[in-house]
Amino acid sequence: MPYIPHTPDDVARMLRSIGVPDVEALLEGVPQTLRRRTPLELPEGLDEVALAGRMEALSAGSRGATLSFLGAGAYDHAVHPVVDQLLARSEFLTPYTPYQPEASQGTLQAIFEFQTMIAELFGLDVANASLYDGASAAAEAALMARRLAKRERILLSAALPPQVRRTVRTYTRGAAPELVEEVPFDPATGAVDLARLAAKIGPDVGAVVLGYPNYFGVPEDLDAAAHLCCDAGAYLVSHTPDPTTLGILRSPGAANVAVAVGEGQPLGLPLSFGGPGVGLMAARSEFVRQLPGRLAGETVDNRGQRAFVLTLSTREQHIRREKATSNVCTNQGLCALGVTIHLSLVGPEGFRRVAETCHARARKLAAGLGGIPGVHLAFHAPYAHEFAIRHDRGRLDAAAATLQHDGILLGVPLGPDFPELGDARLLAVTERTRPEDIDRTVDALRRALA
Repeated sequence: MPYIPHTPDDVARMLRSIGVPDVEALLEGVPQTLRRRTPLELPEGLDEVALAGRMEALSAGSRGATLSFLGAGAYDHAVHPVVDQLLARSEFLTPYTPYQPEASQGTLQAIFEFQTMIAELFGLDVANASLYDGASAAAEAALMARRLAKRERILLSAALPPQVRRTVRTYTRGAAPELVEEVPFDPATGAVDLARLAAKIGPDVGAVVLGYPNYFGVPEDLDAAAHLCCDAGAYLVSHTPDPTTLGILRSPGAANVAVAVGEGQPLGLPLSFGGPGVGLMAARSEFVRQLPGRLAGETVDNRGQRAFVLTLSTREQHIRREKATSNVCTNQGLCALGVTIHLSLVGPEGFRRVAETCHARARKLAAGLGGIPGVHLAFHAPYAHEFAIRHDRGRLDAAAATLQHDGILLGVPLGPDFPELGDARLLAVTERTRPEDIDRTVDALRRALA
């Protein structure tokens, strides 16, 4: 849409209408220390060709990492060019949330297909029309479990991603911040300490949230946790930071999880400097009326033709405030559509192949790094495509700085969020990580630690 600025006459009329002498008067509330009194020192404008040349020169002078093993909630999976091409079509790019469903059949159908795929992915009966991101989806699921159990307390695994734990606490800060408690993880396996979990699940616990896999890449024992929750009358929520791992892991629904959530960014959305993401959520059918957000459904119109409707919308705007389950005001429609296109392109067999490739290359990297004197896995536990490593003498941080100078990002340091793990680093491998990249990294780290 072109931007058409106000003319000087337009501005003068508006100022007269509100009784203000000039635009400067509108800024009186801004402290003088924050206001610039001199013009910005900008160079002369360039034409398009010159500007393109200038940007290319700046880009050529930039030096960044050429090989990254960063993960920790954002993953560099392959995105087929078709995804962006279809998302750029005006029919998809311009529509907003379908407040008038009868006029938004294409949007509603896309949401319906998205829900169907996410429900199948998580192995549960019903999925909603997406949330903001994986962290807020986990928070919404924890609140949903509290409503279902009619209990107040929430137990979080300490091995959940830090951003997830912080988001849950933010959601509950106004109501009952003291009711959110963390359960330690086993320092040997990186998984939640089930004995400590059993001891903490009391008659006031409504929700237990575990990672699947967790922040360290370790798949939690959902069956054992679900058994503990069932005996105590609480509901288990699983959080999956990279749903690609479900190509080789059993679905959360098969483990009797009540609500499964995750981050949809790895499913066809580029990293884009940190966003946007898209929240995924699925649940058992009997819990459908407690789902936050929206639910698109399929029906027939008055002519007997296939049609799509907004079956359920539990936001305050649509129903009485006391019955609303959330104030979620988006369905992340464009991102959800990107996920849908991606999943339709790879298909069930392709999805599994991607997960197997990631796992195989992660094992190759782990084996190579484990052959370096002093380097070993931080936890004795299975992993999908993300794992943590440590060094016997705590030299990983210094070695990682050396590798970064050579264009290799050796994962995410765990020490800032988990001081007890020292210099441990979390490494993620995807299908975009080539075997020669693994060999290069192993050789570089061996030299840096020599």
